[in-house]
Amino acid sequence: MRGIILYGSCYGTTQKYARQFARETGLPCFPCKQADEARDADTLVYFGGLYAGGVLGLSKTIRSLPNAANMRLLIVTVGLADPQDPVNVQNIRTALKKQLPQEVFARAQIFHLRGGIDYARLSRGHKAMMALLYHHDKRLPPEKQSAESRAIVETYNSKVDFFDAEALGTIRRALETV
Repeated sequence: MRGIILYGSCYGTTQKYARQFARETGLPCFPCKQADEARDADTLVYFGGLYAGGVLGLSKTIRSLPNAANMRLLIVTVGLADPQDPVNVQNIRTALKKQLPQEVFARAQIFHLRGGIDYARLSRGHKAMMALLYHHDKRLPPEKQSAESRAIVETYNSKVDFFDAEALGTIRRALETV
């Protein structure tokens, strides 16, 4: 196997997961802006932060790899909402279907990890977006709130870190299985 890890991270949690996975597997690890490093790989593990309904850098990375349709692809999303919530997982999968060619999506193994947020580090644009989401979501009745909405309301304007290195075990086992 000629595997590689690429990641799209804005504030660091996704990068932290990707680098931890690289230490555990021995695979080389690069930010998605260095996607050309994956040109000779037959296996790509892509860690991507969830932002505005998409996986950061994923579609651009896949488009830049001429052999993407033939690669083994493991996609690991990292977001604030609980990755055990079935509605959240379905929303992520729906967004992934929009980002990826059908043949790539159909063959991808998809995993979800919980990340974190530090409002003090957010860009102005991201702070404004989160404020809009918070004010919208806090007005929703509890039964109408999704896992993502609840996470935004519960963590608004604070710092939380749900990093869990043990959660990488499932992904590592999947990588080892051919």
